[in-house]
Amino acid sequence: MKLAILTTTLFLLCCIANSAFSQPKSDTASTSKYVYCELVGIPKLLSLKVNVSVDYGDERYLFKDTRMRDEQTGKLTSFNSMVDALNYMGSKDWEFVQAYVVFNGSTNVYRWLLKKKKDL
Repeated sequence: MKLAILTTTLFLLCCIANSAFSQPKSDTASTSKYVYCELVGIPKLLSLKVNVSVDYGDERYLFKDTRMRDEQTGKLTSFNSMVDALNYMGSKDWEFVQAYVVFNGSTNVYRWLLKKKKDL
């Protein structure tokens, strides 16, 4: 019981300290010419297709699904490859910046950084 109380207290203190010493958001995002996003591709199980999530740098929520969906039907969009996803984003004026692969257990996770000119 004492261990549970101690652990909870330490966790709360860490959360308070983290928020108390955090730096305010910088103004560089508003002065940048570009908006960036990251495509995160995870191969589908027993398939050659890829599920792609888009990270726009927004605040993350624990149960929010960020995988790409069809705009009309709302169904998950499954791409043939990461290049297929890049072509889709290219049709929406996104430009390729950088790509890298992270090996996660037995799965490769593809991460591609894209940029788009900001509407001024």
